[in-house]
Amino acid sequence: MKDFNFPLYNSKRGGDKFALNDPVEREKYFKLKVGAEIEKIRDYLQNNSFVGFLLGKKNSGKGTYSKLFSEAVGPERIAHISVGDIVRDASQAIKDEALKKELLNHLEKNYRGFMPLEEALNALLGRSTSNLLPTELILTLVEREILKVRGKALFIDGFPRNLDQVSYSLYFRHLMGYRDDPDFFVFIDVPEAIIDERMKYRVVCPVCRTPRNLKVLRTKEIGYSESKKEFFLICDNQSCGKSRMVPKEGDELGIEAIRDRIEIDNAVMKTLLGLNGVPKILLRNSVPADSARETVDDYEITPAYRYEWDNQGKKVRVIEEPWAVRDEEGVLVNSLLPEAVVVSLISQVAKTLSS
Repeated sequence: MKDFNFPLYNSKRGGDKFALNDPVEREKYFKLKVGAEIEKIRDYLQNNSFVGFLLGKKNSGKGTYSKLFSEAVGPERIAHISVGDIVRDASQAIKDEALKKELLNHLEKNYRGFMPLEEALNALLGRSTSNLLPTELILTLVEREILKVRGKALFIDGFPRNLDQVSYSLYFRHLMGYRDDPDFFVFIDVPEAIIDERMKYRVVCPVCRTPRNLKVLRTKEIGYSESKKEFFLICDNQSCGKSRMVPKEGDELGIEAIRDRIEIDNAVMKTLLGLNGVPKILLRNSVPADSARETVDDYEITPAYRYEWDNQGKKVRVIEEPWAVRDEEGVLVNSLLPEAVVVSLISQVAKTLSS
């Protein structure tokens, strides 16, 4: 059964087509689709800020959406804070003598929790198998990051991470000493089949570590192994010497490799959807295939690629078609490109801030 049923956002305008992988084209696209809303948000941010909590299943695109929103509205006004990145950076900083002193100084001054700071740091470094990383330590690390972007509007990615942290999120602004400007929750609905294929077809360059996807984010050059009868991507980075991109270990399991995380994310979203008093923004990553032509422009649908080997010409033929999967209810849906989802995000944020 489908966990969420968010309304469709109609972004169809017709007319010009845009290459959404080109920053110049993206700027024109956003201006056409939501130019007036972007100006409203910019005007608002001259003297105000906001805190937006990004909530979605793992690999649902939270970071991508917030970065595109920042690109459209203006990066000087928006900050994206990933709790996962903050925790990883802190664990590395403790191991670096040049960075360790400043971090420990901040924690000693600001950390308040039932777990002694030394034990919390052991949990951060993975030295403790009995203690989970306390939320109080996470909040202290987030506060440290907020101090660097003071005054900017915030998108928080990765908090609350579990049900125990939900109550903290309700009073986040006060806990962080942030401005008393609006906060809201951004819920992202992505069919599990999309996350599954993103993982199963994900590949990475073994030299430069650039990620791509054999099905939906291909490189310019495609290789083919006649002995194994399989296609593969060749890294676009010339300095890699045309390295063959390879799958990440464990990705063959797809979404099942992160099933526990998906269930927790769903539980957090369901709980917060029932919350009163905080505005909610609802984003869909997909549209039903049978109504896609009425709700979005064709270039907003994620292209999928399949390959055929031309044995006579000894070359790979690339076939491009709209990416279609079955959602949890068996409905055939088309995945939307991130820019199309962000158009809905911009529109709803502008409405939320003006209400």
